[in-house]
Amino acid sequence: MKKIVVITGASSGIGRQTALDLANQGVQVIGAARTIENDQALSNHQNITTMNLDITSHASIAHFVTAISDQYSHVDGLVNAAGYGAFGALEEVPLAEARNQLDVNLLGIVDLIQVILPLIRKSADGRIINISSLAGQSYSALAGWYYISKHALETMSDVLRLELKQFNIKVVIVEPGITNTNWARITIDKMLSVTPKSSPYRQMAERQAQLITKPTQTTADVSRTIIKAMSAKRPKNRYQVRFMDRIAMKSIHLLSYALQDRLAERMMR
Repeated sequence: MKKIVVITGASSGIGRQTALDLANQGVQVIGAARTIENDQALSNHQNITTMNLDITSHASIAHFVTAISDQYSHVDGLVNAAGYGAFGALEEVPLAEARNQLDVNLLGIVDLIQVILPLIRKSADGRIINISSLAGQSYSALAGWYYISKHALETMSDVLRLELKQFNIKVVIVEPGITNTNWARITIDKMLSVTPKSSPYRQMAERQAQLITKPTQTTADVSRTIIKAMSAKRPKNRYQVRFMDRIAMKSIHLLSYALQDRLAERMMR
Protein backbone atom coordinates (compact mmCIF):
# COMPACT_ATOMS: atom_id res chain seq x y z
CA MET A 1 0.00 0.00 0.00
CA LYS A 2 1.30 3.45 -0.92
CA LYS A 3 2.29 5.78 1.87
CA ILE A 4 0.34 9.05 1.91
CA VAL A 5 2.31 12.17 2.78
CA VAL A 6 1.06 15.76 3.02
CA ILE A 7 3.58 18.51 2.25
CA THR A 8 2.91 22.19 2.88
CA GLY A 9 4.84 24.87 1.04
CA ALA A 10 4.94 22.50 -1.93
CA SER A 11 4.84 25.21 -4.59
CA SER A 12 8.51 26.14 -4.26
CA GLY A 13 11.88 25.41 -2.71
CA ILE A 14 12.32 22.61 -0.21
CA GLY A 15 8.65 21.63 -0.17
CA ARG A 16 8.43 21.31 -3.96
CA GLN A 17 11.66 19.31 -4.23
CA THR A 18 10.57 16.94 -1.47
CA ALA A 19 7.17 16.45 -3.08
CA LEU A 20 8.76 15.44 -6.39
CA ASP A 21 11.39 13.21 -4.77
CA LEU A 22 8.87 11.33 -2.61
CA ALA A 23 6.46 10.96 -5.52
CA ASN A 24 9.25 9.54 -7.69
CA GLN A 25 9.78 6.91 -4.97
CA GLY A 26 6.14 5.81 -5.24
CA VAL A 27 4.73 7.79 -2.31
CA GLN A 28 1.30 9.37 -2.75
CA VAL A 29 1.96 13.05 -2.12
CA ILE A 30 -0.61 15.73 -1.34
CA GLY A 31 1.17 18.97 -2.17
CA ALA A 32 -0.33 22.07 -0.61
CA ALA A 33 0.30 25.79 -1.00
CA ARG A 34 -1.66 29.01 -1.42
CA THR A 35 -1.06 28.97 -5.18
CA ILE A 36 -0.05 25.63 -6.63
CA GLU A 37 -2.53 24.71 -9.34
CA ASN A 38 -0.43 26.09 -12.24
CA ASP A 39 2.64 23.95 -11.48
CA GLN A 40 2.50 21.40 -14.28
CA ALA A 41 5.37 19.27 -12.99
CA LEU A 42 3.44 18.69 -9.77
CA SER A 43 -0.13 18.53 -11.06
CA ASN A 44 0.75 16.15 -13.92
CA HIS A 45 2.68 13.69 -11.73
CA GLN A 46 0.69 10.49 -11.22
CA ASN A 47 1.65 10.34 -7.53
CA ILE A 48 0.95 13.98 -6.64
CA THR A 49 -2.35 15.63 -5.82
CA THR A 50 -2.14 19.41 -5.52
CA MET A 51 -4.47 21.38 -3.24
CA ASN A 52 -4.71 25.02 -2.26
CA LEU A 53 -4.00 25.80 1.38
CA ASP A 54 -3.55 29.04 3.29
CA ILE A 55 -1.76 27.96 6.45
CA THR A 56 -2.85 31.16 8.25
CA SER A 57 -6.58 30.50 7.70
CA HIS A 58 -8.39 27.99 9.92
CA ALA A 59 -11.24 27.78 7.39
CA SER A 60 -8.74 26.90 4.65
CA ILE A 61 -7.09 24.27 6.86
CA ALA A 62 -10.44 22.71 7.79
CA HIS A 63 -11.52 22.57 4.14
CA PHE A 64 -8.15 21.09 3.15
CA VAL A 65 -8.25 18.28 5.73
CA THR A 66 -11.89 17.50 4.94
CA ALA A 67 -10.97 17.11 1.27
CA ILE A 68 -8.17 14.71 2.23
CA SER A 69 -10.40 12.63 4.52
CA ASP A 70 -12.99 12.36 1.75
CA GLN A 71 -10.38 10.66 -0.42
CA TYR A 72 -8.06 8.85 2.00
CA SER A 73 -8.69 6.85 5.16
CA HIS A 74 -5.43 7.94 6.81
CA VAL A 75 -2.29 10.02 6.40
CA ASP A 76 1.16 8.53 7.05
CA GLY A 77 3.22 11.69 7.10
CA LEU A 78 3.09 15.47 7.29
CA VAL A 79 5.99 17.65 6.17
CA ASN A 80 5.57 21.26 7.29
CA ALA A 81 7.76 23.11 4.80
CA ALA A 82 5.74 26.33 4.50
CA GLY A 83 7.52 29.35 5.92
CA TYR A 84 9.41 32.57 5.25
CA GLY A 85 11.83 34.94 6.96
CA ALA A 86 10.89 38.31 8.47
CA PHE A 87 14.29 39.96 8.89
CA GLY A 88 15.06 43.42 10.23
CA ALA A 89 15.86 45.12 13.52
CA LEU A 90 13.44 44.41 16.35
CA GLU A 91 13.11 48.19 16.74
CA GLU A 92 11.94 48.59 13.15
CA VAL A 93 9.96 45.49 12.12
CA PRO A 94 6.24 46.34 12.43
CA LEU A 95 4.42 44.16 14.94
CA ALA A 96 1.90 43.26 12.25
CA GLU A 97 4.75 41.64 10.32
CA ALA A 98 5.97 39.91 13.48
CA ARG A 99 2.51 38.46 14.08
CA ASN A 100 2.35 37.22 10.49
CA GLN A 101 5.76 35.58 10.91
CA LEU A 102 4.48 33.65 13.92
CA ASP A 103 1.22 32.81 12.14
CA VAL A 104 3.05 31.26 9.17
CA ASN A 105 6.06 29.68 10.88
CA LEU A 106 4.36 28.43 14.04
CA LEU A 107 0.67 28.96 14.75
CA GLY A 108 -0.57 27.89 11.32
CA ILE A 109 1.48 24.72 11.62
CA VAL A 110 -0.04 23.96 15.02
CA ASP A 111 -3.52 24.64 13.62
CA LEU A 112 -2.95 22.17 10.77
CA ILE A 113 -1.52 19.55 13.14
CA GLN A 114 -4.53 19.82 15.43
CA VAL A 115 -6.96 19.26 12.56
CA ILE A 116 -5.07 16.52 10.70
CA LEU A 117 -3.88 14.46 13.68
CA PRO A 118 -6.95 12.14 13.73
CA LEU A 119 -5.96 11.03 10.20
CA ILE A 120 -2.30 10.54 11.15
CA ARG A 121 -3.29 8.51 14.22
CA LYS A 122 -4.84 5.96 11.85
CA SER A 123 -1.43 5.26 10.33
CA ALA A 124 0.66 2.37 11.61
CA ASP A 125 3.77 4.58 11.58
CA GLY A 126 2.86 8.26 11.53
CA ARG A 127 5.48 10.95 11.00
CA ILE A 128 5.43 14.72 11.42
CA ILE A 129 8.49 16.45 9.97
CA ASN A 130 8.79 20.11 10.91
CA ILE A 131 11.23 22.12 8.79
CA SER A 132 13.03 24.45 11.14
CA SER A 133 16.47 25.94 10.50
CA LEU A 134 19.89 26.21 12.08
CA ALA A 135 18.25 29.36 13.46
CA GLY A 136 16.20 27.10 15.72
CA GLN A 137 19.19 26.62 18.02
CA SER A 138 21.07 29.88 17.54
CA TYR A 139 20.52 33.62 17.09
CA SER A 140 21.71 36.54 15.00
CA ALA A 141 21.17 40.26 14.73
CA LEU A 142 18.47 41.47 12.31
CA ALA A 143 16.75 38.10 12.16
CA GLY A 144 14.90 38.26 15.46
CA TRP A 145 11.35 37.31 14.56
CA TYR A 146 12.52 34.55 12.23
CA TYR A 147 14.77 33.07 14.92
CA ILE A 148 12.04 33.47 17.53
CA SER A 149 9.59 31.59 15.31
CA LYS A 150 12.04 28.74 14.71
CA HIS A 151 12.98 28.43 18.39
CA ALA A 152 9.27 28.23 19.21
CA LEU A 153 8.68 25.69 16.43
CA GLU A 154 11.39 23.45 17.86
CA THR A 155 10.04 23.66 21.40
CA MET A 156 6.55 22.88 20.11
CA SER A 157 7.95 19.89 18.21
CA ASP A 158 9.73 18.55 21.29
CA VAL A 159 6.56 18.76 23.37
CA LEU A 160 4.48 17.26 20.57
CA ARG A 161 6.89 14.33 20.25
CA LEU A 162 6.34 13.42 23.90
CA GLU A 163 2.57 13.72 23.60
CA LEU A 164 2.30 11.63 20.41
CA LYS A 165 4.74 8.87 21.32
CA GLN A 166 1.87 6.82 22.77
CA PHE A 167 0.30 6.75 19.28
CA ASN A 168 3.55 5.68 17.56
CA ILE A 169 3.70 9.06 15.80
CA LYS A 170 7.26 10.32 15.52
CA VAL A 171 7.92 14.06 15.44
CA VAL A 172 11.19 15.11 13.82
CA ILE A 173 12.87 18.49 13.30
CA VAL A 174 14.96 19.14 10.17
CA GLU A 175 17.34 22.11 10.39
CA PRO A 176 18.61 23.28 6.98
CA GLY A 177 21.18 26.01 6.60
CA ILE A 178 20.97 28.62 3.85
CA THR A 179 19.48 26.76 0.89
CA ASN A 180 19.53 27.67 -2.79
CA THR A 181 15.91 28.84 -3.13
CA ASN A 182 13.95 32.07 -3.58
CA TRP A 183 13.79 32.35 0.22
CA ALA A 184 16.85 34.59 0.40
CA ARG A 185 15.61 37.04 -2.26
CA ILE A 186 12.21 37.40 -0.59
CA THR A 187 13.81 37.77 2.84
CA ILE A 188 16.26 40.42 1.64
CA ASP A 189 13.49 42.41 -0.05
CA LYS A 190 11.45 42.40 3.16
CA MET A 191 14.44 43.30 5.32
CA LEU A 192 15.54 46.24 3.18
CA SER A 193 11.97 47.50 2.93
CA VAL A 194 11.80 47.90 6.74
CA THR A 195 15.41 49.17 6.94
CA PRO A 196 15.56 52.40 4.91
CA LYS A 197 18.88 53.96 3.92
CA SER A 198 18.44 56.48 6.74
CA SER A 199 18.15 53.67 9.32
CA PRO A 200 20.95 53.26 11.89
CA TYR A 201 20.74 49.53 11.06
CA ARG A 202 21.17 49.94 7.29
CA GLN A 203 24.87 48.99 7.17
CA MET A 204 24.18 45.90 9.26
CA ALA A 205 21.24 45.01 7.02
CA GLU A 206 23.36 45.22 3.89
CA ARG A 207 25.90 42.88 5.50
CA GLN A 208 23.14 40.47 6.48
CA ALA A 209 21.86 40.57 2.90
CA GLN A 210 25.28 39.46 1.66
CA LEU A 211 25.41 36.59 4.10
CA ILE A 212 22.04 35.05 3.24
CA THR A 213 22.76 35.08 -0.50
CA LYS A 214 25.49 32.46 0.02
CA PRO A 215 23.76 29.06 0.06
CA THR A 216 25.53 26.10 1.59
CA GLN A 217 23.18 23.41 0.27
CA THR A 218 20.61 22.65 -2.42
CA THR A 219 16.95 21.72 -2.13
CA ALA A 220 17.93 18.20 -3.21
CA ASP A 221 20.30 17.99 -0.22
CA VAL A 222 17.53 19.00 2.17
CA SER A 223 15.00 16.69 0.51
CA ARG A 224 17.31 13.71 1.03
CA THR A 225 17.53 14.58 4.71
CA ILE A 226 13.75 14.87 5.02
CA ILE A 227 13.25 11.52 3.31
CA LYS A 228 15.84 9.97 5.61
CA ALA A 229 13.92 11.29 8.61
CA MET A 230 10.67 10.04 7.10
CA SER A 231 11.93 6.51 6.49
CA ALA A 232 14.25 5.83 9.44
CA LYS A 233 12.91 3.17 11.79
CA ARG A 234 14.12 5.15 14.79
CA PRO A 235 14.57 8.71 13.57
CA LYS A 236 16.65 11.20 15.49
CA ASN A 237 14.91 14.13 17.11
CA ARG A 238 16.86 16.57 14.93
CA TYR A 239 18.60 16.35 11.58
CA GLN A 240 21.03 18.81 10.02
CA VAL A 241 21.94 18.57 6.36
CA ARG A 242 25.73 19.02 6.40
CA PHE A 243 28.30 17.37 8.65
CA MET A 244 29.73 20.75 9.66
CA ASP A 245 26.27 21.92 10.67
CA ARG A 246 25.85 18.85 12.88
CA ILE A 247 29.14 19.67 14.58
CA ALA A 248 28.16 23.33 14.98
CA MET A 249 24.81 22.51 16.57
CA LYS A 250 26.43 20.08 19.00
CA SER A 251 29.17 22.57 19.87
CA ILE A 252 26.98 25.61 20.39
CA HIS A 253 25.51 24.20 23.59
CA LEU A 254 29.00 23.89 25.06
CA LEU A 255 29.81 27.58 24.58
CA SER A 256 29.25 30.32 27.12
CA TYR A 257 26.57 32.88 26.32
CA ALA A 258 29.27 35.54 25.97
CA LEU A 259 31.13 33.47 23.38
CA GLN A 260 27.90 32.80 21.50
CA ASP A 261 27.39 36.58 21.34
CA ARG A 262 30.89 37.07 19.97
CA LEU A 263 30.40 34.45 17.27
CA ALA A 264 27.06 35.98 16.24
CA GLU A 265 28.66 39.44 16.09
CA ARG A 266 31.59 38.13 14.05
CA MET A 267 29.19 36.78 11.42
CA MET A 268 27.94 40.32 10.78
CA ARG A 269 31.37 41.89 10.15
